[in-house]
Amino acid sequence: MRYRLTFIAGLALGYVLGTRAGRERYEQLKKAAQRFSENPAVRNAAESAAQGSRDFAGKAYHSVSEKVGDKVPASVSGRVRSLRERSGHNGHGASDDWGTTNT
Repeated sequence: MRYRLTFIAGLALGYVLGTRAGRERYEQLKKAAQRFSENPAVRNAAESAAQGSRDFAGKAYHSVSEKVGDKVPASVSGRVRSLRERSGHNGHGASDDWGTTNT
């Protein structure tokens, strides 16, 4: 019985100390992630990637819709329209040569 009580006390102490150490490490990782995400270079890269993906989605939709015509579902065209509105332009400017062939 004495050994069982010692084992249970050790288990409880280990659990408390382990969770405290785990929580401290979690807080450290959380702060490091926040500092990383607040870095201006990281924010610029994330915004650039988001803008590029919006542009790519608009170009892809434009290219596909030319090939399939009016068979593009309304839900897809609505999503692409919202992406175009977020990006601030219509998604296919004068410098757009995506989906074209050079012969």
